[in-house]
Amino acid sequence: MRLGVLDIGSNSANLRIADLCPGEEPALVRSVKSAVRLAEATDRHGVIGRPAVDRLIAAVREAAAASASAGVDELVPLATSALRDAANRDDVAAEVRAATGVALGFLTGEQEARLTFLAVRRWYGWSAGPLLLADIGGGSMELAYGTGQQPEIALSLPLGAGRLTRHHLPGPPPVRRRKRKALRAHVVSVLDEATPEIIERPPPVRSVATSKTFTQLARLCGAPKTKKNPYRDCHLDRRDLLGWIPRLAKLSDEERAELRGVKSSRAHQILAGAIVAESVMDVLGVERLDVCPWALREGIFLHRLDALAAGRPAGPPFEAVEDVAAVPAPVPIRPDRRMPLARVPHPAGTSPAG
Repeated sequence: MRLGVLDIGSNSANLRIADLCPGEEPALVRSVKSAVRLAEATDRHGVIGRPAVDRLIAAVREAAAASASAGVDELVPLATSALRDAANRDDVAAEVRAATGVALGFLTGEQEARLTFLAVRRWYGWSAGPLLLADIGGGSMELAYGTGQQPEIALSLPLGAGRLTRHHLPGPPPVRRRKRKALRAHVVSVLDEATPEIIERPPPVRSVATSKTFTQLARLCGAPKTKKNPYRDCHLDRRDLLGWIPRLAKLSDEERAELRGVKSSRAHQILAGAIVAESVMDVLGVERLDVCPWALREGIFLHRLDALAAGRPAGPPFEAVEDVAAVPAPVPIRPDRRMPLARVPHPAGTSPAG
């Protein structure tokens, strides 16, 4: 079958289309990326502004058209922290559906962590032993630890690079040392409260990072490009990261965007991302992170592929979390008459955990 996953994040809407065949890895057919910049358009009350809503509608419309032209059998459109946590989330989602016919779904942060862990486990295999996962997004950071296919611990923390930039580093560079220290102290305090259960577990055999933030930090610190060859070794050392943080603090967004691996769209939040990355490595006692090319979207592909291989309908990839409804199975909808799409709906009257 041909599956499309539309992942709407803080900065962009990413569509990945892949062919799924039991016994084989997902085969990428096409990808489409559109800038939505939801995080920067969110005010201090958590309301996403009109221009960003218009960009989101255009991006979803483009993704639906691309899916139709590619002959997609199912489309899973989901929004992560930037829209999930917005004060006007339901109004925005309703407007997107009215304009495009696509009903956006929402995963909790913990569910994101579980799907991403599934992708990482499949990438590295059982020889990786106990795995530690860290993923820094725009609005949240996910952590997971486990010895099996599913993590024993899955956490989502409000430590996204975009969120921390807006709340703690809102002014233009240079960023003074006291502000960097204050942000790091905040990050460490959140981690100290949230991660004792991970710290008490046996040390991971492999510590892994996913996300654009970690990938760009690894490139900044000297790792090779892996887009054309995802099997190349890519890692991030804490020692290298410590050396870059004061340098990034002195540079403007334009100067940061000229650095190795740093995209202009993420230059404004790369300092906060570096501080979070170094802090989580320090708190969890990790000196090196391997950067995995598979993450959330691949986890969704793999979940659907497992259902195909087992001959069962697509369903929620995890057990229901206490007080939070598990994500239902995709339900067919038709943004246009050319293709059947599927959605991951959010149950009416419930609120997902961030």
